[in-house]
Amino acid sequence: MLGEEFERLAEVAARDDIRLELIHGKLGVKAVPDGDHNEIIRWVMRQCLQQCPELWMYQEQGLCVEAYRTGRARPDALLAPDESFAGQGEWADPAPVLMAVEVTSYDSDSDARDRRDKVRAYAETGIPVYLLIDRDSCETLVYSEPSNGIYSTLVRRPFGDAVELPAPAGMVLDTERMKNWVR
Repeated sequence: MLGEEFERLAEVAARDDIRLELIHGKLGVKAVPDGDHNEIIRWVMRQCLQQCPELWMYQEQGLCVEAYRTGRARPDALLAPDESFAGQGEWADPAPVLMAVEVTSYDSDSDARDRRDKVRAYAETGIPVYLLIDRDSCETLVYSEPSNGIYSTLVRRPFGDAVELPAPAGMVLDTERMKNWVR
């Protein structure tokens, strides 16, 4: 499926309870986040904005991803300079993105989508940092240094540990409160 075909399908299929994504030619369904998921994003957002007030945390901004920008992903949040997506449509150019953030959902697709497919898609796109907050394993995974379609560095930390986000994000996240938002 081509990116343009997907965009037409996603527009027709727009509902309040799901979001569609196209990663590596596979159509995926992303459930609308639950309350705990939203609390984690809010907590990350607060810390990012306090430590880097010149940046902004965008929620649910669609991105053209993969090496040839043929995929369409809707990360839970994106860290980018203020006004990075002004004048762009629903599926934006990922060039200004400093960090993509995903929080795993409690659905059957989360393993393939968040832990494998998006890691590859974001690395191919050249997004410098991918922060995956894994509610199943109660840990944060920080992927960085994309090169040749893969992230060359992965740092895993359990919830409760401080997590250093490398440049260009360049901050430290407190993950202690994330323990409150897992099953």
